[in-house]
Amino acid sequence: MSASSRPRSPALRLTPLERRSSIALATLFAARMLGLFLLTPIFAVAARTLVGGDDPARVGLALGAYGLTQAIMQIPLGMASDRYGRRPVIVFGMLLFVAGGVICALTNDVDWVTAGRIVQGLGAVSAAITAWIADATRPEVRTRAMAMVGGSIGISFALSLVLSPLLVGEFGLSGLFWAISLLGFACLLIAMFFVPDVPRSEADIVQATARDVLGHRDLLRLNFGVFCLHFILMSLFMVAPGLLGRLGGYDSASLWQVYLPVILASFVLMVPAVFYTETRKAHKPALEWAVLGLAVVLGALPWLTDSFWLVVSAFVAFFVAFNILEALQPSLVSRVAPPAYKGLALGFYNTAQSLGVFAGGVLGGLLARGGGPSMVFWAGAMLAAVWLYTARGFKDAR
Repeated sequence: MSASSRPRSPALRLTPLERRSSIALATLFAARMLGLFLLTPIFAVAARTLVGGDDPARVGLALGAYGLTQAIMQIPLGMASDRYGRRPVIVFGMLLFVAGGVICALTNDVDWVTAGRIVQGLGAVSAAITAWIADATRPEVRTRAMAMVGGSIGISFALSLVLSPLLVGEFGLSGLFWAISLLGFACLLIAMFFVPDVPRSEADIVQATARDVLGHRDLLRLNFGVFCLHFILMSLFMVAPGLLGRLGGYDSASLWQVYLPVILASFVLMVPAVFYTETRKAHKPALEWAVLGLAVVLGALPWLTDSFWLVVSAFVAFFVAFNILEALQPSLVSRVAPPAYKGLALGFYNTAQSLGVFAGGVLGGLLARGGGPSMVFWAGAMLAAVWLYTARGFKDAR
């Protein structure tokens, strides 16, 4: 019997409990990220209806504020989940998320939106969710479960691109924040009732120290990479809605007509790359090519800003690379982190992601105010080039 015709060993299949846990936790993660992402594609334009919303720097701070408090709280809440359990910590975090969304929904001042986003960020449960997945799965199938979470992030962002203009067009910015709060409530219900109880693996998390993670060069490269990816994303969306509106005549309610074909095209083009990466185990080349793609697209965008169709084509290429990286990097963290500190490694990874969100929103707003879209694109291209240089030293984990 050939190797290809042999039945797969049962040890490599997800058990019913692993499958149920992974699907529930990936859904929880996706719904939470959708709630966070919904503001990104539209806020730079929709914020003009708020007091102070005509200042790109204040808008950028409001957009990225949750990233700062997430970065601060990610590891403490991850440690709390080790001590008190995953479920109670995630429930607590989602209550804060809902409260922050309600604050944003009830205000018409951009500074109060910033305050609400800060409260949302205090519910930093990404590390606790990923640690719960590690608890629920065996090492030999854990990468697959982590990849489900990574893929869910890309899907969430894709949905946010389409849904946020529609929600703002139908219900206004306040209605968007109510929708975000509703998603937080749905996450609360999933955490309370739909994720099965699983035994916790103490060794995966509590025996590690920060020095272990900070001394691991490949984990540092991946942390820097996710910082760069989300910095670039947030800064890009400080200028993208206004640029598309100017070139194509779209308002905030109709931007979905651009975002939908862009994201669909990018997913279609991404599939062959992901399939090749998985079948050939070409994770390192995929990482390098995707980062190179970001650098090239961002470097070209300043020369394309007079043509609507060239900008749209560049955005398609950007999201092909973005979606590949968003799915690939969490899986790589799970692959390269030794079992003794996998949970803590994921905590640092999520902290770096949150810092990228904060820095991208704040600095993207300042760059947009000082130099317009071209300045934002050049800054992103340079950051991607630095990321590519660091990624070349990454040792692919088999």
